[in-house]
Amino acid sequence: MAEGVQNDLIQAEQIIRETRVRIASNGIRYAAFGDNNLEDKDLERMVQAVPIAIATALTRKTYYFVPLALNDRRGSEATLVSAAYTPELGDQAICHRNVTLDTTEGVFISTRLLGDRFALAFEFFINVGHAFVDAIGVPEAFNELVWAQAVADIRGETSQDAWESRNLALAPSQKSPILDGKPPIDEKAKNNFLESAFSDAVAIYQLSLSVDFDYSELREREYPLLAPLALADRLRLVARLFPPNPTYEFAIRYRRRA
Repeated sequence: MAEGVQNDLIQAEQIIRETRVRIASNGIRYAAFGDNNLEDKDLERMVQAVPIAIATALTRKTYYFVPLALNDRRGSEATLVSAAYTPELGDQAICHRNVTLDTTEGVFISTRLLGDRFALAFEFFINVGHAFVDAIGVPEAFNELVWAQAVADIRGETSQDAWESRNLALAPSQKSPILDGKPPIDEKAKNNFLESAFSDAVAIYQLSLSVDFDYSELREREYPLLAPLALADRLRLVARLFPPNPTYEFAIRYRRRA
């Protein structure tokens, strides 16, 4: 990165110290900085989609919506922020960076790197989902549902991490004899799978509260998407555990093939 461009960037810690933090009605702390291409009302609507029961576990997190967040290319571990978008910086930016300063755990999200409202919302909710799992773990009811689906060999998964860890968890049972009436399981991989599946479900659930989208929009080439009926069961359970906030609605609509 040219020195002149480097000098135009701002340390993330400075933004944490100087940018006004807002608190949404659900308790989520967030801030907007620079030419982030977001309307205040749209950003507020997205942030407030996080159910209160989830938001209360994230009191140490503050989400910073900035144009671009980058690694410092001069060898330090610092996160740098650009106040505006340029193609050169866009090529070097990343979707999000985590920065801790004193008691603030900041999550810097690159709004200009995410092409539309759907992509930005999903990036935000994925971060919320992972933070929520770190804070509370996985509810037992969700564990039971998802593991039953995996054992029943329900097609596909909701992310690359969930897909890979599910396959690793079940791999020993495909290669080893059944002992004491139970197939052997890789317990570490199973735990990783359950955590990934739960954080994915929490993210997709919140995304459904924030924007209307077609499930096929989540498709990736590296793994098959989870069967729609199985995903619907997961989302309904998450909705019962963490009901939507007032003015938000959870709904699953099926479309028949012509």
